[in-house]
Amino acid sequence: MSAHLIVDGIVKRWPDRVVEASFEVAPGEAVALVGPSGSGKSTLLRIIAGLVEPDEGRVLIGGVDATGLAPGKRGVGMVFQDRALFAHLSVEDNVGYGLVSAGMSRRAARAEAAAWLERVSLAGFGKRRVDTLSGGEAQRVALARALAVGPALVLFDEPLAALDAPLRRRLRAELAGYQREIGYAAVYVTHDEEEAAELAGRRVSLG
Repeated sequence: MSAHLIVDGIVKRWPDRVVEASFEVAPGEAVALVGPSGSGKSTLLRIIAGLVEPDEGRVLIGGVDATGLAPGKRGVGMVFQDRALFAHLSVEDNVGYGLVSAGMSRRAARAEAAAWLERVSLAGFGKRRVDTLSGGEAQRVALARALAVGPALVLFDEPLAALDAPLRRRLRAELAGYQREIGYAAVYVTHDEEEAAELAGRRVSLG
């Protein structure tokens, strides 16, 4: 089976460190990036997503050289540690944001968002403001937003780090379930060894 994601000789130089990586992720596979703080795990995710430009190397996604593509053209979903929800939008419009950006009507996007909110156990939350949500609810909204556009690759940057331990355990079981059910390839950054073991079948070490 050919790789869905190929990180080929990526190098990013900062004044205090250099990030270097080469690895592949097969379709439907889950991989955890591990390494000490400052080893460049989050930087590498942002390079894959198109949010940071590498100094050397290529990122291939679905057989296409995506190195020069804008983030919205890469077919990648991303879930951030701080959720990065849009405070001026309702829950449903946060979830449907990528769909509207891709050309779907707002009405259709809201209907799709409602289906995703039900799927992540937030039925009826569509009209709420995101600043009224708990940490776990906000993380579910961020996940629904990432998955609603149907990406074949989803990047997770410490998605559960800000949550308490019981909620973290529950949500990581849900994340693993969604990944198996939907079949997207996943790359996780986490400092939690138990989390890495539960979410990913393979580890890639940096630093």
